Amino acid sequence: MSDALTKELADGVLTLTLNKPEKLNALDAALAKQLYEQLKAADNDSAVRVVVLTAAGRGFSAGADLARDKGEESGSDDLVGEGSLLSYANQTVTLISQMSKPVIGAVNGIAAGVGVSYALACDIVIARESASFLLAFSRIGLMPDGGATLWVAASVGRARAMEMALMAEKISASEAKEWGMISRVVADDDFESEVSALAKKLAAGPTRAYAKTKAAINASSISLLSAALERESKGQAELLKSKDNAEGVAAFLEKREAKFTGD
Repeated sequence: MSDALTKELADGVLTLTLNKPEKLNALDAALAKQLYEQLKAADNDSAVRVVVLTAAGRGFSAGADLARDKGEESGSDDLVGEGSLLSYANQTVTLISQMSKPVIGAVNGIAAGVGVSYALACDIVIARESASFLLAFSRIGLMPDGGATLWVAASVGRARAMEMALMAEKISASEAKEWGMISRVVADDDFESEVSALAKKLAAGPTRAYAKTKAAINASSISLLSAALERESKGQAELLKSKDNAEGVAAFLEKREAKFTGD
């Protein structure tokens, strides 16, 4: 495992920490693959009773690492398809929803793009008061992915989900809690202690009952996840070839306003 993802297991609590703070924990395919593999291993490890997914620095995840995946570093613009970031993201959010163990999303800072999907796939989402959530896809000519079209709509309803996706405006952790998108908001100074207390309480609980409860609630609320992921993947594959996406990414990297044409 690389330095971009760290893990710690103590008293039944496995903490997985995205560790690219200099890039606000932006994701590439390699990091997404590591996270998926660690979660899969955790699901089969009897020593793990609860998982905490969090990140280092001031961001939970800024979403896709655009500089890398659009060629600035790697020379590849393949965000979809087998072995891609989106492929691993889809596998990861599906795995989180199906794991028999509770997964806590500890959102320490901004969650943007597919970072929102990673957070909302978790069973309990606790956020710092200074954290925020942003479906930024339309800013670069794309659509939400990683199941965001389902996670957000299932949490906050169609109207708010549509506005978040189309307008690409940041919402605060307090707004996210008020809307029902996350479970808890805590003061920044209390964040780590609150996450630790929550994890320890779950680790000491009836894990078999947790598993049955989680499966039943998810069957009632996100049974259409697979269909959502398929729609998003097909739509994103088309949009990644568009002139609007090329313009949106160029504008992002050049720190200017994008000029979209609908092409």
